[in-house]
Amino acid sequence: MIIQMAGVSKLYQNGVSALQDINVSIEKGEFVFLIGQSGAGKTTFIRLLFREELPTSGQIMVGGRSIIRLSRKEISVLRRKIGVVFQDFRLLPNLSVYENVAFALRVTECPSKYISQRVPEVLDLVGLSHKSSSFPNQLSGGEQQRVAIARALANKPMVLIADEPTGNLDPDTSWELMKLFLEINKEGTTVLVATHARDIVNEMKKRVLVLEKGKLVRDEVGGGYHEDQNDGLLL
Repeated sequence: MIIQMAGVSKLYQNGVSALQDINVSIEKGEFVFLIGQSGAGKTTFIRLLFREELPTSGQIMVGGRSIIRLSRKEISVLRRKIGVVFQDFRLLPNLSVYENVAFALRVTECPSKYISQRVPEVLDLVGLSHKSSSFPNQLSGGEQQRVAIARALANKPMVLIADEPTGNLDPDTSWELMKLFLEINKEGTTVLVATHARDIVNEMKKRVLVLEKGKLVRDEVGGGYHEDQNDGLLL
C-alpha cells in the first residue's frame, strides 16, 4: 500500500470542514483521478499527503509509514518521495529549464555529478531536451507544465501528484500531458491527478475518487463522471 488514509478529517480554524472521515487506500503503480466540485476538498486532500497540512483527526500512511509526526528533516525526506505538479507551474522565472529541474536536486543535496546526469534524463522523458537553456517566459503553457513535471520527477518519487495540471491548458495540450502521465505510470510511478477535465476522466477509465462537500462519495475502478454530476464548471 503506497497511500492510506484512515478516518481522516480536516476542520479549519474558521469552522470550514474540508474533509470528513476519509478512508482510502492506493496501491503502488495505480493511476487515480480525484474529482469533485470546486471546494469539495481536493486540494486539502493533496496538501495532507505531502505534509503541507495536518489532519484534525485520522491517520495518513505513505510508503508504509505514518506522516503525522515527522521532524522537519523527515518531512524533507517524505517530499523527495512525492513529486507534486501544480496548475500554476511554480517555475523560478530567472532560472533556465535545466536549472529549474536541477534546483529540485540541489535542495536535496544531490552530488553535482548525479545532477548533470539526472536532469537530461527527465528533460528527455518530457520531450524538452532541446529547451534546456530556455527560460520559462520563452515557453508555452504546455512546455512550462512539462518542465514542472520534470522537476517533480527529478528525485525519482514513489508518487506523482498533480493538482489541476490541465487547468491552464488547451484541450490538445491537456491530452498530451495525460499521455505523459500514462508513460510515467507505466514505469511504475503511482499517479494521482485532481482534475475537472470531464472528457479526460471519462475517456481514460481509470480509478476515480469523488469528493462531495468533504466526503468521499464514490471510489470506482474504471469510473468517470456520472451523467447527473456537475463539477461546478461550464461543460
